Amino acid sequence: MKPLRVMTRDFQLITEISLFESLQLTRSWHGIGELQLKINRYLPGANELTRGRILFPGGQLHKGYVIRHRSIELDKNGKQSENWSIVALPLKSWLLQRITEPPNGVGYDIIKSNTEDVMKHYVNTNTINPLDTRRIFPNLLLAATESRGNILEWSSRYKILSEELTEISKLTGLGWNIHIDVTQLKYIFDVKLGKNLTVNQNELPPAIFSPKFNSVGKLSYTECDLNYRNAAIVAGQGEGVERRILKVGESEGFDRHELFVDARDVEEVIDDVPVPVQDIVDRLMNRGQQKLAEQQHEFYLEGQTLQKSPLEYEIDYDLGDIVTLQNVEWGVTLDTRITEVKEIFERDGRKIELIFGNRQPTLVDKIKQGFSVFKPEMTR
Repeated sequence: MKPLRVMTRDFQLITEISLFESLQLTRSWHGIGELQLKINRYLPGANELTRGRILFPGGQLHKGYVIRHRSIELDKNGKQSENWSIVALPLKSWLLQRITEPPNGVGYDIIKSNTEDVMKHYVNTNTINPLDTRRIFPNLLLAATESRGNILEWSSRYKILSEELTEISKLTGLGWNIHIDVTQLKYIFDVKLGKNLTVNQNELPPAIFSPKFNSVGKLSYTECDLNYRNAAIVAGQGEGVERRILKVGESEGFDRHELFVDARDVEEVIDDVPVPVQDIVDRLMNRGQQKLAEQQHEFYLEGQTLQKSPLEYEIDYDLGDIVTLQNVEWGVTLDTRITEVKEIFERDGRKIELIFGNRQPTLVDKIKQGFSVFKPEMTR
């Protein structure tokens, strides 16, 4: 493990920490991630781990974390603990602090462009060049666009910025991050595109995670259709029988799983000018397709690499890459993206835990999903 460097938000390097009790560093492709650190309070540098300070492993400027929480406590005998417990979130957690605010006089901030530019649009208008200058994050810049991703139309209104980016990321496969640029003394927001390392491509050496090749140890696999939906009834503006209704999805019979989508927010009149009917229909269809994309067949794959695996993390594969996972005895062969990596550093060495595809939802996730998916039509 490279030493953890500690710096201020204005890039002043404070210290380096190479001794600690344990460190868990979680990187997420679609979402946020987390760093958890336990360190003896008497060790060099421990007193510098205060809220707001930034941590990153030496030289790995794409793994910046800002300290959000620290605690210490007495045990049941009243004896003071020797360890600080530190929780830090990746720099992209700053985007948890902003809401997507529509332009003045407009109900929704709507953009249609390639996925990368859609994501960068919302970051730019809410953190870098907002109308309200109090919303600016100092020293945050956008990386030059490469116009990656398919064409996407998105509308947002007073949503948590990071959650919007996560939703777009899950829908399109593009990742996002904020890294440290020590040359410019800036923080750079960028959109990421993972490599295709599957067995069926021939441009790069494939990454095959399989017990057969001793490239993965502990492994769990779950497939689930409990929340699967493939047909949407999309309701736009209007009341009762006058409400505009469209249907998305051609499945039928036992294979048809329906979802109601309340899209009353899709405007039909903007600045007293009626929106063309075809534009309204296109936006409603797009909304239905987006919601269905969130309710696909669920496959959950979690694995722990072997210490002597032939595949080396950050050399043969990395977060966001699409790899092949295989277990012949289970009859499972899947090409899937690495969406989360947990690096665990303890006294007995380092372990790497991987999430392939979606993380299996917690009870809280399921409750939240239930409210959003099965929300009935609201009446006024």
